[in-house]
Amino acid sequence: MERQSTYTATATIDEQGILTSWSEGARRLLGHEPSAVVGRPATALLAAEGAEAARRALAGRDRWNGSVALRHLDGRRLEVGLLAHRRTADDGVTDWLVVTAVATGPRAPEGWALEEWAFNQSPFVLSVFDTDRCLVRANRRMERALSLPEAVMRGLRLPHIAPGVGGEEADAKLREVLDSGEPQEVEARLAPELGRPVVLAPLKDAAGRVRAVCLAAHQRSEDAAAHQRMRLLSDAGTRIGTTADLGRTAQELAEVTVPRLADFAAVDLLDSPRIADEVSAEAATGPVVLRRAAVRAVADGDAPASGTEPGETTTYQADSPPAQCLASGRPVLYETTDPAVARWAALDPSADWLRAYGTHSLMVVPLLAQGNTLGVALFGRHQREEPFGPDDLRLAEELTGRAAAHIHKARGYARARTTTMALQRSLLPHTLPNQAALEIATRYLPAATRAGVGGDWFDVIPLSGARVALVVGDVVGHGLRATATMGRLRTAVRTLADVDLPADELLTHLDDLVLHLAQDEGSTDPAAETAGGIGTTCLYAVYDPVAGRCSIARAGHPPPAVVTPDGAVRFLDVPAGPPLGLGGLPFEAVDTELPEGSLLALYTDGLLEARDHDIDEALDKMFAALARPATTLDAVCDRVLTELLSHRPEDDIALLVARTRVLHADRVAAWELASDPTVVSTARRYADQQLTLWGLEDAAFVTELMVSELVTNAIRYGRPPIQLRLIHQDSTLTCEVFDSSSTTPHMRRARIFDEGGRGLLLVAQLAERWGTRHDRVGKTVWAEQSLSGG
Repeated sequence: MERQSTYTATATIDEQGILTSWSEGARRLLGHEPSAVVGRPATALLAAEGAEAARRALAGRDRWNGSVALRHLDGRRLEVGLLAHRRTADDGVTDWLVVTAVATGPRAPEGWALEEWAFNQSPFVLSVFDTDRCLVRANRRMERALSLPEAVMRGLRLPHIAPGVGGEEADAKLREVLDSGEPQEVEARLAPELGRPVVLAPLKDAAGRVRAVCLAAHQRSEDAAAHQRMRLLSDAGTRIGTTADLGRTAQELAEVTVPRLADFAAVDLLDSPRIADEVSAEAATGPVVLRRAAVRAVADGDAPASGTEPGETTTYQADSPPAQCLASGRPVLYETTDPAVARWAALDPSADWLRAYGTHSLMVVPLLAQGNTLGVALFGRHQREEPFGPDDLRLAEELTGRAAAHIHKARGYARARTTTMALQRSLLPHTLPNQAALEIATRYLPAATRAGVGGDWFDVIPLSGARVALVVGDVVGHGLRATATMGRLRTAVRTLADVDLPADELLTHLDDLVLHLAQDEGSTDPAAETAGGIGTTCLYAVYDPVAGRCSIARAGHPPPAVVTPDGAVRFLDVPAGPPLGLGGLPFEAVDTELPEGSLLALYTDGLLEARDHDIDEALDKMFAALARPATTLDAVCDRVLTELLSHRPEDDIALLVARTRVLHADRVAAWELASDPTVVSTARRYADQQLTLWGLEDAAFVTELMVSELVTNAIRYGRPPIQLRLIHQDSTLTCEVFDSSSTTPHMRRARIFDEGGRGLLLVAQLAERWGTRHDRVGKTVWAEQSLSGG
């Protein structure tokens, strides 16, 4: 009988993921010479991003098998079935032996049905090895004894299937059988599930030539089954719940149980967890609707479809086994000849898989966690002859309970993350304010980690005199605490900015606030980490389009990058300052000129801390992305994120990009005034003439009243020099009066016979908004009126 021709490819990988050996078969399979791959990371041979998935799959395990996409030297993508064993040498050094058998010829015919039945249904463990000592057939007991499907073992030698002393001894005895034609016995144990001795018998043709060798052994029944259950539970501990995704957790439960416990598994979840009494009442009175989260069946070329696919809904009638299981909250074991199962299979489309697979044994297990019912898991057997037993039901209940705990936790995490993100979205700016000083674009990317959303934020705050404040901050930590602290700090920054504090003074007040918050939280929760936002970083910048200057201070935050109109990119040299909450240390503001058309980039440190590149590489990429010309600032933001991020970030990212504009002399007028009451009429005349030049005659009456009151107050209560300035933006007109006194004006209630006290009240009534800002020397009283109203 013609057999399938194969060769074996092997490699070894150390615990750091570095290839340490490369066989001739491996070179033949992928085309790489040993010198080109040994010493390099094994992940370099993967055809897709899968390093993290590979680490998760191997974590805590001694053996793994599955299909992996590899890249051939010529660029081809190859799907290869691999078997990997963890080996520990006498000196304690651990590595992985990775093997695969590669078919190069046609597979052998299946043979007569009677022979197939005898081979597959034998009460003994049976397998057949060819003259190259490679496995060509293995019956189902052999598959179960080694917990490996025949497809994985086919073409491999015993040392590759069962590494260790037993495999080496059996391979040596197998060679003796081929040479001598006499049976041999192996006393060493090939696997815990195999009894001893293992018998190796020659298979001869009519001429007496040895054409193959048959391996036969008893399966250790009592302790083998217990060992299999313990091994399955051990594997489940590392393979179930590797992510916070409930769909993935459900699929991991199905993958762990098929084929080692069942031939078919499906996990159906309620849309939201419910207490047992609610589910019991619903299942007892009517149909229950669940959503399929996972399904898996033993691979078979002629296998039918599994029915409901993940993501689709399934409706179980009240008298169906799944609904009854949900109502009782207890696992149930059925034979498919049971009237309840037979009726369900005959009438309910959700049971089509029972008929399609020819299932003869069924387990239905509820998913329960912390008093909540999450759904139901279905397990069926159709390939292996023995039905489920009580031990199988207890094992399925334990495995399902583990998965339910992780699913419940994942749902809680998802709810908390949704709540945190909703809170954060409500606290971040929904729209950017109208202002003429800067063209602005922003981006915010939440972290994709279990820790949850962080406290990064940005803000754009219009100030008096056509100026605009830009803020970017990063609160330490993740979750609701960080998000709530971010909301407090953003509100505080807006309040402090509204009184026109210089950048360094604003950060000093913000530092005091963080200290107070930490003290308040520390008194109620002494163990709270980063209480009140201690360690938070912040950058505050004020851009003045009249002067073309920007004042910047930062508290432990990354420096801003600037791109000048000539294309040069650099960091602004702003002293770092300490993070907020340390107290007592000064902040320093820096003033810098920004030519019109300069690009200013503010960001949080998550942008530069991606795990797949170092900080220098990230800076180079950011500078290159910022310097490249773009039609819009949105395109600049997208380009920066695309260049720096290859996956969802591990930390939140806030990015703010602004292009400077300048209000030229045709939009600003200023006059120096003498400290003499007679100059008030002159100031009114200057204002009236300027409004005529701007075509704003309709605003002249209100502006003259404001100018009169503000200049009069500066002469009466301030000190020279005195300056009047008018700023015309698209829809607003601002009147400012400067004097060198630091005394802040206040509105007061004028008595009936008082001659004064009504000036600022009049200004407040006429202006959209008004206020006072203090400079290093002196103050400016300003009033802003809208030009868009009637």
